[in-house]
Amino acid sequence: MIRTGEQYLDEISDGRIVWLGSEKIISVATTPAFLQGARAFAALYDQASAAAHRQLFYAMPGDGGEAHEPEFRAFLPCKDSRDLALKHKLHASWSEASFGFLGRTPDYIAAAMSGFVTTPEAFRGDTFDGRSNLQSLHLRAKTMNLFVAFTLTNIKRDRSKPLSEQDKVEPDIGIHAVRESDAGIFVSGVKAIGTAAIYSDEIIVGSIEPLHPSDVAYALTFCIPPAAPGVSLISRASYSASAGAEDAPLSSALDENDAILVMKDVFVPWDHVLTYRDTRSTFGIWWNTPAYASMGHQASIRFYKKLEFLTGLAYLVLRSSGSLTIPEVRGSLGRLVGYAQLARSIAMGAELEYESDPEGTGHIAPNRRATYAQRLFASEVYPKFIHELRMFCGGSLIYLPANLSDFNAPEIGEILKSYFGTPEVEPVDRARLLKLVWDVTSTEFGSRHAHYEQFYQGAPHVYLWQLAEQGRLEELGRIATNALSKN
Repeated sequence: MIRTGEQYLDEISDGRIVWLGSEKIISVATTPAFLQGARAFAALYDQASAAAHRQLFYAMPGDGGEAHEPEFRAFLPCKDSRDLALKHKLHASWSEASFGFLGRTPDYIAAAMSGFVTTPEAFRGDTFDGRSNLQSLHLRAKTMNLFVAFTLTNIKRDRSKPLSEQDKVEPDIGIHAVRESDAGIFVSGVKAIGTAAIYSDEIIVGSIEPLHPSDVAYALTFCIPPAAPGVSLISRASYSASAGAEDAPLSSALDENDAILVMKDVFVPWDHVLTYRDTRSTFGIWWNTPAYASMGHQASIRFYKKLEFLTGLAYLVLRSSGSLTIPEVRGSLGRLVGYAQLARSIAMGAELEYESDPEGTGHIAPNRRATYAQRLFASEVYPKFIHELRMFCGGSLIYLPANLSDFNAPEIGEILKSYFGTPEVEPVDRARLLKLVWDVTSTEFGSRHAHYEQFYQGAPHVYLWQLAEQGRLEELGRIATNALSKN
């Protein structure tokens, strides 16, 4: 289905409950605090539906595939390197549209679902078989071109204990089934972190982290619409609510939001349940399928596009101040160029060394080791970019005028113009450029992104351990051992 932005906005105007402080919001598509975020996602659908871009975003009937109607490519498993390259172009195009600042665009979980369906056996547990439900979910999502979000983080009061051993107070924050019926299950609890969940069509609720064997009551995965009775989302502060488009161009337009999912006796039909009371399958659907590698592929493309934007921004700042000829400064800029290219190379390397399905289904996926390594690279490099941008601007960021309109103020406008200009850039243009840097580095929006990129794909203690596990250490050890045998 080719979906337009107007259709998307209409379909998320469904009465979903979002709490912003003590205010109960029932329309994210029209409420000022969330309106611009909704429009940002709608613009992506419009971009994809435009006639000039459809071949990039959609597999069309008659183009050599199996599609009987247009299908959004991100949902489709890859059969060869050409498919991976097409997905790269799709992810890159949407990432460019938001300068990499929308992290959970609809192609993110769509990519995960393309990995799910290549390995349906992972959805069969000891007592519950979710394979047919997975196929139904995938068919529904790609047919309707759904925006699917997820909440996969288990909140714990005491991180030293598994969910089953947390102090039991009301509400029990771990999401679990409170009762069953012939038609489905009723679930209650709280989950994090619902990035962009308030803007989604459906939310996958599960656990991407290992569960203790005693956590079987919390070992379930299901899909639920945000407007389902008993579902609510508690939003963090809205960055766009108080940001002016001229003085905070990214904060005002690209706040994708983060929220906590709260469920109180929510009915989930059995055919929307993917895993149930099984710790192995609940964890394994993310790691024993290409799902995470496929999400990581999208993430690595978005990240290098973001670094390219930041590198370009750094260049404009240095050009405006006449600093490009200073050797030390140019060297620092070269380091950013190198990091951006390395980030792109990780994404390209994951495609070049793609992995074939060992079950012989004919599907391929991005290289897992490369996408796992990108998690480390992104978390350590992004703070360096923010630091360098601040250093390039120096004290100019500190004495920015409150508003760009101040340059037209009768009593202070001429004063501002007298010291804000440079031989290369007019005063207002330089201030506008520095306002963008401030938005990227120092506003709540910018600080959130600095934190976000460090935890975007999990906590360091988790992915560093995983890198060691996946790092071919025995093979590398044998290589090193060869040196010991040399005379």
